Amino acid sequence: MAVERIACGDELPEGCIATALSLTSPKDACRLALVASTFRSAAESDAVWDRFLPSDYYDIISRSIDGPDSLKVGSKKDLYLYLCDNPILIDGGTMSFSLEKGSGKKCYMLAARSLQIVWVDTPRHWRWISLPESRFSEVAELLDVCWFDISGKINTNMLSPDTRYGAYLVFTTKSRTCGFENQPAESSVGIAGHERYTHTFYLNPQGGRRQYRYQVVPRRLGIFTHHMARILREETEDAPKGCHPKQRSDGWMEIELGEFFIKRGQEAEVEISLTEVKGGDRKAGLIIEGIDIRPKE
Repeated sequence: MAVERIACGDELPEGCIATALSLTSPKDACRLALVASTFRSAAESDAVWDRFLPSDYYDIISRSIDGPDSLKVGSKKDLYLYLCDNPILIDGGTMSFSLEKGSGKKCYMLAARSLQIVWVDTPRHWRWISLPESRFSEVAELLDVCWFDISGKINTNMLSPDTRYGAYLVFTTKSRTCGFENQPAESSVGIAGHERYTHTFYLNPQGGRRQYRYQVVPRRLGIFTHHMARILREETEDAPKGCHPKQRSDGWMEIELGEFFIKRGQEAEVEISLTEVKGGDRKAGLIIEGIDIRPKE
């Protein structure tokens, strides 16, 4: 019976249990809270959730456009869960910050305003608009370009160490999209001075496809004394899995641009680029919210 009580935590000081829980993960702490009332009490303590928050969390939320006092939360656990479900805008609204719920690792989205977009200041090519469904005050609408080129950077010291990250273009469409149906876009992601991850994919929301024009093919002369027309139906060729956009839970679409690994103590720039400059087709119809950078599963 005594062994059972110890296993359930009944004879362990709550402080010891809290220390042990803080060495696990947020997901494990929530699971262990179901074991016994002592575990549940310890799992709610600020001592546990302070360890799950990034060590520089206060410096980050102090950069919030609304100020750190705008986060009306009662405990460290409440703050953790709030940052998981409610990305906050920082650095003048040029990026957002949040936490990955299962691990507490840092997530950022670089707003379109913080990206380098070729021709973005030319009104006939791009324009800045506001959408109520965006977390940012402005998004970039593509009007008419042949040279599609977007890039962005983030410093490795802003991200969680010993973590593999993915970079994703976040966008939507509000009108007919053209110019992305047949020619794939290309991306490059990597840490400056190191090997870069390259990827090709289709930005067409319906996925990439190859189109064939209708053709008229004469038949051999036989019992018919005239040529019979045969029309070849349009064929489509789907892009490989993962090479076309996916719907996000927030209503936007995303496409993975690449991945990279953050080593502990590493300080360098992560460079992300996206281009479609080979097809020469007129391109229009995309609305760019930003580039999402988050841990990969």
